[in-house]
Amino acid sequence: MDLFYASVNVPDDSCCNNDSHSFKHVKITKRRVHFHEFMLDVHHRIFVYKQKHPRDDAIPIIAQQLAQEAQLLCFDEFQVTDVADAMILKRLFLLLLDWNVVVVATSNRSPDALYEGGINRSLFLPFIDMLKHTFDIISMEDSAKDYRLETRADGQSYFWSNKDVHGDNNSDNNMQAQLKEIFGGTASGTEAEAIHVPFGRTVQVARLNDRCAWFDFSELCYQPLGAADYISLCDRFQVLIMDRVPQLDVNHLDEARRFVTLIDVCYESRTRLVLAAKVPLDELFVEFEAQVESSDGNEELFVSEKGGNSSSYATTMIRTKEGEQFEWSATGRSGVSLAQLSAANDLAFSFRRAASRLVEMGGKEWGRQ
Repeated sequence: MDLFYASVNVPDDSCCNNDSHSFKHVKITKRRVHFHEFMLDVHHRIFVYKQKHPRDDAIPIIAQQLAQEAQLLCFDEFQVTDVADAMILKRLFLLLLDWNVVVVATSNRSPDALYEGGINRSLFLPFIDMLKHTFDIISMEDSAKDYRLETRADGQSYFWSNKDVHGDNNSDNNMQAQLKEIFGGTASGTEAEAIHVPFGRTVQVARLNDRCAWFDFSELCYQPLGAADYISLCDRFQVLIMDRVPQLDVNHLDEARRFVTLIDVCYESRTRLVLAAKVPLDELFVEFEAQVESSDGNEELFVSEKGGNSSSYATTMIRTKEGEQFEWSATGRSGVSLAQLSAANDLAFSFRRAASRLVEMGGKEWGRQ
């Protein structure tokens, strides 16, 4: 898609002198954007419009704005995981087509698998039918080779130790020394910097310099942060260091979802992500699968691990209806709603992509100057 986008250029007037069929007076406008960033932009436009016109329909106006800004829209990582996004997209895409906007998208999902298992998915099905009948769908599944794994991970971006990172172990001390070397110079002041995020939020950064910010895993993934926050951090810093990264399994579904989003944002912006973890990279993500079972009329979401270390990280404490707690090794329940099934299985799918991306991002040439 990037090659295609780069090849679509504004026509050169000098090559179209007397040809009545030329595009001499046509200026092609184009935009390439990660889908996370696109949806944040759409939500922000809706927010701004509603401030002035609270009772009016914002979607036709947003579609017209987008069409006037770009005749060609290229989306990377097209995905739908939120019911609000699903409802917006159905109308927005139809209006963009009415404005003759050309849309090219890459996705890890076929149209039929978009928003699979999501809330009120039946309302989204007409959009899927429109995609299938209006767009050319090209499957790349015949290629089983993951070229990201061909990268030589020589950029010193992933460190691990099964000891606490503040312990006295020599390997821990060495790991911290390497992180400090990557971090480089210190900030000129001691105060934290507040990174501004759309919709009036901020992210506090306590340890930073001009090019790098250093976080504990809990600061970025245990907090209610999302793509907008991570995009703002990547806009500000060329390098992000994250310390104390745990093994990510069924006990860390929400944290893992945020972590995967962070990886996606860093990958898109070519921000170097340096990780200090408790397990090797090939054990960072524990594979699992989710399914819903009914018992006594209540739906329960069971998340079963399929691989990874059989350590304390692969153990879940279960509370029975009577309030008794017991250990359920390698299997856990995550909530009791059907809506979480789609999110859990989508995360399991995303784990594989995230691990592959971390390998590529570990290359010596990765990052932006």
